[in-house]
Amino acid sequence: MPPLLKSAISSIRFIWRAIGGFSIACDLLAVIAVISAVAAPQSPVTRPLLAASLVLIVATPVNAAIASRRDPSQSTLLMGTATLARILVVLGALAIEFGPAGPAEGLLTATLLCLLVLGEQASRSAVRSAAPQVANIPGWDVPLPSVAIANWLYAASTTGVLLLVSAAIFGVTVLPATVASVLGFGFAGVIGFQAVRYLHGRNRLEANLPRILGKLKPVFAFHWQAPAGTAYQASMWLPYLDRLGVPYFVLVRTKANFYDVAKLTDAPIILRVGLEDLDPIVCPSLKVVFYANTAVRNSHMIRFPHLTHIQLNHGDSDKIASVSPTFRQYDKNFVAGQAAIDRFAKHGVLTRADQFVIVSRPQLESVHMAAAPIGTVTTPTVLYSPTWSGFYEDSNYSSLSAGRRVVEALLARGCTVVFRPHPYSGRHKGNAEACLEIIDLLTTDARATGRAHLFGPTAETEMSVVDCFNACDAMISDVSSVVSDFLISDKPFAMGAVSAHGEAFLAEFPLAEAAYVFDVVDGEAVGIEAVLDDMLGPDSKAEARRSLRSYYLSDTPTDKVADRFIEEARKFLV
Repeated sequence: MPPLLKSAISSIRFIWRAIGGFSIACDLLAVIAVISAVAAPQSPVTRPLLAASLVLIVATPVNAAIASRRDPSQSTLLMGTATLARILVVLGALAIEFGPAGPAEGLLTATLLCLLVLGEQASRSAVRSAAPQVANIPGWDVPLPSVAIANWLYAASTTGVLLLVSAAIFGVTVLPATVASVLGFGFAGVIGFQAVRYLHGRNRLEANLPRILGKLKPVFAFHWQAPAGTAYQASMWLPYLDRLGVPYFVLVRTKANFYDVAKLTDAPIILRVGLEDLDPIVCPSLKVVFYANTAVRNSHMIRFPHLTHIQLNHGDSDKIASVSPTFRQYDKNFVAGQAAIDRFAKHGVLTRADQFVIVSRPQLESVHMAAAPIGTVTTPTVLYSPTWSGFYEDSNYSSLSAGRRVVEALLARGCTVVFRPHPYSGRHKGNAEACLEIIDLLTTDARATGRAHLFGPTAETEMSVVDCFNACDAMISDVSSVVSDFLISDKPFAMGAVSAHGEAFLAEFPLAEAAYVFDVVDGEAVGIEAVLDDMLGPDSKAEARRSLRSYYLSDTPTDKVADRFIEEARKFLV
């Protein structure tokens, strides 16, 4: 497909989704159908128009399912969708029934269905906005209205609409439509009861929250707000926060984050969405708040000056995001090594020396050291772990545009590949397409050669980053926190140079001094063959890696990195 046509189609799809194109088309066709039914009930086009409107209405769940795939954090709530279209086709059916063709048999059922559909729309917001309030606090769970029952309500009322319009088109009885509408009112009663129960439970929790926290006596909170599907930010820290040995709770700011964290911990979880919701949770025993990113809503908690605010971050790299001025708003920034501190000065971001505490990287305590020189490994396993393209052009460090070339070069040398892209790669169209190409390539090669490549859910969810480190003999990445973490293993690694090349790349990203660097230019991995020759052979960068290890990760022994974090963190909890 020509690039211009491909771009035009992509733009049309974006605009269609942005304006709710499917919903508009559904309503517009229903308007045309009802006008035709009122103006000319016996016209040969009236019944086909009503039938076409029904087809779009019935297709609404399919459209909603597609939308939910774009945003998996949202449950597919059908109740209250296609409201205008459903009411219009009911009116169109009445126009046919009450026209010259026949008696007024469907008025009662039509009235019931219209009331039911309007009731759905009125209840939709209550069901969608209902959110869990707490977890892992016995006796205080707040039950939510059931999305499944809400969708059964939608199914009953839509089936009633379908049957009523069919009765008008084909001249059959409206009794099945009446039964469907009565069933719908039953589901509506259940949803109404659940909504009232939810409001009661939420109000009861709000009134008792100070007492609950007074009993819990939390010493610190872990504040986390991030896009859905980024639970890795929380999962890397929760086990070590547990090991601090004092009561705490996890504070999340979105429903999606609540569900993500609930899968990761048995610690109390509290959802607080708004700024004004935070006052009740700042209890007398609370001393410290930990953060794992620089989300805007972090400032909602930082406004409490009597608390100590500690930024843990979710990785250390030479990316420009690692020197954001927003780090200055925290009382302390826990960093892996001196490199993280010097990076701020290098980029002209003025900070105080006492804002930083070197704690190493506790997550690396289980990383295995290289068992032998890479040159002695006859069939090496290589981890390819590229970052994603970032939110902005100046933060695009991803080598994925050349990822296929990288993997092809590895396969040509008989390497087994572990492919673990950044979790955000699926959010960027170009990155997602590159990942699919690589997975297809590895799947084909595994069938042909029997090599046990690791990719997809196995490498991305079932295995941790540390598991991937331990499964490989060398790594290829780019400007990413996995590179500095990989230093601890003493295994060789390569970096794809995207935003700069040559000496400029080394100057901007000092960690590259320990890496084998190839250039990513127009989808090509320039110099990858020479890089692999050295990295998988004589390994001339071995000494450089060892010298930078303490600079980036401190000189803490691998088996003591978790102890160092715990020791430093506990100083602020007393």
